[in-house]
Amino acid sequence: MSFPKSFTRRAFIQSTSTAAAGLALGGCATSPRKTGYNSPNSKLNIAAVGVGGKGRGDIAATSKGQNVVAICDVDDKTLGAAAKTYDKARLYHDWRRLLEQGDIDAVTVSTPDHMHAPVAMAAIQLGKHVYVQKPMAHTVLEARALTAAAKSAGVVSQMGNQNHSGTGYKSLVQAVRGGAIGKVKEAHAWSNRPGWPQGITRPEGSDPVPDHLWWDLWLGCAPYRDYVGPKQGSRNGRGAYHTFNWRGFLDFGVGALGDMGCHIIDPVVWSLALGAPKQVWSTGPVTNGETYPEWETIHYEFPGTEYCSGDTVRMTWYDGGKKPSTSLLPGGTDKNLPSNGCLLVGELGVLLCPHGGRPELWPKSVFADTKLIEVAGDDHYMQWTNACKGIGTTSSTFDYSGPLTETVLLGTVAVRFPNEKLSWDSAALQITNKPEANRFLTKNYRAGWGVPGVA
Repeated sequence: MSFPKSFTRRAFIQSTSTAAAGLALGGCATSPRKTGYNSPNSKLNIAAVGVGGKGRGDIAATSKGQNVVAICDVDDKTLGAAAKTYDKARLYHDWRRLLEQGDIDAVTVSTPDHMHAPVAMAAIQLGKHVYVQKPMAHTVLEARALTAAAKSAGVVSQMGNQNHSGTGYKSLVQAVRGGAIGKVKEAHAWSNRPGWPQGITRPEGSDPVPDHLWWDLWLGCAPYRDYVGPKQGSRNGRGAYHTFNWRGFLDFGVGALGDMGCHIIDPVVWSLALGAPKQVWSTGPVTNGETYPEWETIHYEFPGTEYCSGDTVRMTWYDGGKKPSTSLLPGGTDKNLPSNGCLLVGELGVLLCPHGGRPELWPKSVFADTKLIEVAGDDHYMQWTNACKGIGTTSSTFDYSGPLTETVLLGTVAVRFPNEKLSWDSAALQITNKPEANRFLTKNYRAGWGVPGVA
């Protein structure tokens, strides 16, 4: 379907009225169903919730050779652009209506962070396979609930930390577990994000909601707040929240840690086979209760594993331009530390890996004649698509990415209590030494927008 230049919210209502006719704004009306295939050659019917930015790439990469039967976005401009590519797909601005379409097998979820869990949980409960952008949830309890729900429903799940399937991180895991640097003593991970406002207060005032934006649906489960549009003279045309700056706000995003932690912490957790952390604490600035700080330094202490030199091992996360000390990199300088990456300090040397790149052994003089084994990567997106059709499995199933996300999200609790070590009991889902911190493991949902199994 193509839209005329005069396409507006009103026209959109008319063009999709048949899909929503007679349906209440509550939950989905269809019964749960499991998908199945008689032949791997069958085409998967995929739906996409969120088709702008990362969502545009997610549906394109997962739908090669498949049927895109439904697409959804709260911005009619974004939806109209996607409709030109997927001209056979039914169009929605409300994901709840999309999930009432009976021929959907699998769903990609590429919304702002705060809506990952509501959409994914509803899809899982209907027996749909899910590909969910990182972080897979907005709170620790959401991550735990989604992991359990996907396992119970028997659906195929994958989080969008695509480098987990890539050559770089697979090769890093091979190197660490193969003993290239000996037992690991400590680890560090960092990002140059945020590339959006953080450490700011709530924008003042309000602006009329543009005709093309369904603001109430964009807010979803978050507490209501007024729309604030782009400032006069803004070069990128971005509003205070939509389309991109939401990442820095506690109600909508998970800041730099959420954006990049599920990528860059991943190879540390994976290679060392780490379980849940025992303690987490922040030595950076405290959040102001509205946005995440301009920068963060967050420490995690895990029980040691067979790949660690001690009974415990510490990993430190840095963002906002902060990095580990170059003294940890023998023979290296700050120029050798990439803008995003991780570093594992072992008994025999150091392994440095740029985000999305190949691991390197340091000091160079010691490892000059050592060549790391390169492990072939997979297509993270088609891995999920094929698994939905019964071909192979996913590498970042919620059984793995759920606990990883929980670890990342514990950092968002720690930034509220700087310099206080929070003791984490994963089995009990409790911070045991500071009871008041437990309320940040979940959040308050707007009436009618709760996530089953959470609130």
